[in-house]
Amino acid sequence: MKKKDIHVAHSPDSDDAFMFYALATKKIDTGDLNYIHLLKDIETLNRRAMKGEYEVSAISFHAYAYLSDKYALLSCGASMGRNYGPIVISGKRMQARSLAGKTVAIPGTMTTAFLTLRLFEPEIKYHVVPFDQILEDVQSGKYEAGVLIHEGQLTYREMGLHKVLDLGEWWQEQTGLPLPLGGNIIKRDLGEKTIERVSKDIKKSIQYALDHRDEALSYAMQFSRGLDTSRADRFVGMYVNDLTLDYGAEGRKAVRRLLSRAHKKKIIPSAVKLEFV
Repeated sequence: MKKKDIHVAHSPDSDDAFMFYALATKKIDTGDLNYIHLLKDIETLNRRAMKGEYEVSAISFHAYAYLSDKYALLSCGASMGRNYGPIVISGKRMQARSLAGKTVAIPGTMTTAFLTLRLFEPEIKYHVVPFDQILEDVQSGKYEAGVLIHEGQLTYREMGLHKVLDLGEWWQEQTGLPLPLGGNIIKRDLGEKTIERVSKDIKKSIQYALDHRDEALSYAMQFSRGLDTSRADRFVGMYVNDLTLDYGAEGRKAVRRLLSRAHKKKIIPSAVKLEFV
């Protein structure tokens, strides 16, 4: 039987690697679906999703505001921070409210990190920098501040850098909700039956990793960018948890609140109709 190829694009970091471990290493039976994994940084994924390049992709919720006509949100695979999230760091101590006049290095204009930063401070100045260069560029003084996504959230202090603001903490204070950063999307034109099967396979992959944590973590370590096993485990635990298996009422409410606020603040052009499949 000829298998149907499903291209799954996600970030080359330890939490996504952990999540997709069982799919990538064929630990689960996927029948006549053949999953092909592509690894790209999140801003590249956001931009390629605009062109509809992949059947399934990790996505920033900010970018999803521009994609809901082509893609639906899968009900599993979300990364949400419960009272933590992207961190704004600086080479010297500064108050969060003084960011207004500073140039901040950001990992992409379509990232949820940037969206949340603009909700905090609409008049932010920014410069787009590859996410894995932001630490070094702030340390060298090239930029006054930078937004960290991925593993740098755990390592910035070792480089003598200071936390200015945790965007997840700020969001929790504002809303009482976790900060929804990214999710998995699937092309609507695949049809209901295929969408349902893909959703089940990804959920099985996440559950397998949670049930076989050491094995999945060992695989994910190759994407951990210098974290030791203990900190890689902590980072994975931050972004692969019960909300990753299913948004639940709380997770759905958080996504709706984020995009609703972004629309009210005119950061995104129109209201987003959310559908979780």
